[in-house]
Parts: sequence; C-alpha cells; structure tokens
Amino acid sequence: MDDADTWRGATDLARRLVRIDTRGGREAPAAALVADRLDGAGFDVRVEEPIPGRANVVARFGPAAPRVPVTFTGHLDTVPADPSGWSFDPMSGELRDGRLLGRGSSDMKAGVACQVEAAIRAARESPRDTAVQLVLTFGEETGCHGAEEVDAASLTPTDLLIVAEPTGNRTVLGHKGVLWLAATARGVSAHGSRPELGRNAIAALAAAASRIHAHRDWPVSPTHGPATVNIGTFHAGEQPNLVPDHAEMRLDVRTVPGFGRDEAIAEIARLCGDGIGLEPLLDLPGVATAPSAAATARELLAPGSSAHPAEYATYFTDASVLTGRLGDPAVVVYGPGDPDQAHVTDESCSLAAMTESAEAMHRLLRRL
Repeated sequence: MDDADTWRGATDLARRLVRIDTRGGREAPAAALVADRLDGAGFDVRVEEPIPGRANVVARFGPAAPRVPVTFTGHLDTVPADPSGWSFDPMSGELRDGRLLGRGSSDMKAGVACQVEAAIRAARESPRDTAVQLVLTFGEETGCHGAEEVDAASLTPTDLLIVAEPTGNRTVLGHKGVLWLAATARGVSAHGSRPELGRNAIAALAAAASRIHAHRDWPVSPTHGPATVNIGTFHAGEQPNLVPDHAEMRLDVRTVPGFGRDEAIAEIARLCGDGIGLEPLLDLPGVATAPSAAATARELLAPGSSAHPAEYATYFTDASVLTGRLGDPAVVVYGPGDPDQAHVTDESCSLAAMTESAEAMHRLLRRL
C-alpha cells in the first residue's frame, strides 16, 4: 500500500469538509463531522457551541497529565466565495488532476483533515505512547472569535502547537500581529450648493487616507519583515447634494516586534492629523518562536528545514489567542495548503501535499 492509499481517509474527510458550507459561519455541521470521527477513534471529545450554529471542537487522547506534548489546531470556517466567478462549484469537493477543489481546500480544511487522521492513526497504532490534543475552531477568518470562545477549562497546556494554515508543507515559526482600526472624521452638514457653509468629512478623511497610503517608512523587523497598513474600507455620504458630516475608513495594520499596537496608533494618528478619531476594532499579538525551541519539531515535519532561516507569516492565526491559554508553547505553522491559494477564486489543494502533510504529522506524534 502506498502513502496515498494509507492517507485516503484524510482525502475523504477533507472532501466532506469542503462540501459543508462554512463561508462566514455555520461551522456546527463541520464540527460535528470531525467530532464524530474523533469520538469513534476513542478520543475524549468536547463540542462547544457558544453561538447557535457556530461550534468549536476540543479533543484529547492519552493519559491525564498537566501538559500534553502536542496540540493540533485549525479553523473550520472559510471566507466567502461567489460561485459566479468560479469555473467550478466552490462547494464541490471534487478531485481533479491530483487536486482537491473547493473553497477551504487549501485554507484550511485539508490541513484539518490531515491533523485529524494523523492523530487517529497514531492513537490506533500506539495507544499507550500517544498523547495529543486537537482544538478546531470557528470564526478565525474574521478575527479568531472561536478561539476566544473556547472554554479555558477544556484546554490542557501543551509544549508544541501545530497550526495547519497553508504553508505548502514548510515550517513557519510564527506570524505578524494584526490591528484593525476605525478612523473617523466629523464634519458639518450643509446643502450641496453651498459647501462653504459646511465642513466636508470626506475631504478630511480622504486627505488622511492619501497620507497613510503614500507612507513608505513603516518599521521593518529582522525576523517578521515590514509592518504594513492597508486601507480596507471607506464609507461616507448620503447623496450628492449634501455635504457629508461623517466619514469612516477601516485600516488593517500588520504589526511586528518593536512596532505593536501603541506604536502603530501613534504613527497613524500623526499621519491622520487633527480631527481624525481612531478606534481599535481588533488587536491580536504576533507570534514568534525561537528556532532553537522548535528545531526537533521542524526536522520531524520537514527534514532539513532547521538548517534554513526561520520563516514568519504575514497573516494571523488562532495561535495569537491560543498560545496564552495553552501555557505559551512553541508554535509551528505547517499545513498542506498552498499559501497562494488562500482566499482565491478556484481554490484548490494538492493531494500529494496532503499525503506528505499527514505522514509528517503522524511522524511527529510517533517520535516527539
């Protein structure tokens, strides 16, 4: 039997997960699917549904202990997908030309399926020597809301946290932080034919947006790379013949060591100038694991990787929330998805990468 046959269960589970529509919510059926699979393999499984239709899964195998050596984590939600722009059904879960097709295939239902099947196989083959915890969440794509809702009492501290985000089976040792800000300008309303009687909030905020967009001197971290700021939304005005008295834009700031929340707000406030209010909407810290703390895990997951410089991701993950609740473990982001496939039209994932990933995760559990 070759590796692809050995890990056919991971492919089947990933296909079933892709066929469950978790675009922006409704993760409970996906949670039930993985919970049933783990429960049938003898895991102690807890499903938490703090919001109707939105559920987390916490599962554990092995003897009770103050800490568990490895925790796998992944999210069950996906970003939206408009079928009109796709060449196939985003919920198809079809296998074609060696790839799994559908929304969430790379980000990150294939990774979740590999984690689940690797843990089940390790538990089946070596029940006395396997100790593993899985934390599968809802709402990661919109700010790690599911991870925030996990009952702390259901979690066991861990030495190593593996996050199955799409890395193309490279080992990544953390990521930037994220800060979402609402920037607001207040003006004075007037008739559109007499703009001199008002104060245009759009003009004030647009000038601030232009300064932020043109700014190029954001700090650069030697490990995490440059901080970045993106203007994601801009909303203002009611109709053309009315001077707008309110305008709001929302910013996505990716923070790095040495340039966190306070530094970012201070610099953006300087660029905005007087009269622009700033309100934090989301603030998730970055994650940075020292290469020495994860050398063994990196070698087991991707032999030879510890000889290369550590990589840190630009996106955020549930590790921002979970590391503090899991006793500050070393973090390795590792999954079969292609990072260039995350959130794109016609998303897909390599079946060969899934086989490699499941095998590597199984190897980690057996040898760590």
